[in-house]
Amino acid sequence: MDVQKCIRGRRSVRGFRRTGIPPALLDPLIDALRWAPSAGNLQSRRFYFVFDAALRRELARAAERQTFVGRAPLVVVACADHRIEREYEERGVALYCHMDVAASLQNLMLVAHAHGLATCWIGALDEDEVRGLLRLPKHLRPVSLVPVGYSSERPAPPRRQRRKDVAVFR
Repeated sequence: MDVQKCIRGRRSVRGFRRTGIPPALLDPLIDALRWAPSAGNLQSRRFYFVFDAALRRELARAAERQTFVGRAPLVVVACADHRIEREYEERGVALYCHMDVAASLQNLMLVAHAHGLATCWIGALDEDEVRGLLRLPKHLRPVSLVPVGYSSERPAPPRRQRRKDVAVFR
């Protein structure tokens, strides 16, 4: 799929069919995460692929009770790896590892869309609850959830800022 077409066609989807994700699509999703740029190439991110239905429902509860999260056949939990502090001190923890996660998730969502899957980027979550559910080590901070599956809806394109309001030329 053409990159521009993929970018413009991707939508945040909150309705998922019960259809599972074919195992053959997992490698392209993982590669999308792996090949994203990262600060100093430290790759300060980790991703948990959650297929277990009960755990997905618990993650939905931890995401401010957004029940659609638990109805997707897969929830990807994105974590920033704070061990980046060894190289980049506070700026690494406050910014770089989160940028690493964001770049990876953008790749994931575009590759998912290119393969006919739908996603939704979720930032509203109780970090401590997610940490406990997944028994995360202290150096990992859960920052986003991304439900992944086949869409049961066709959201309209959202409004976008005008070009002149997005880019400033000097």
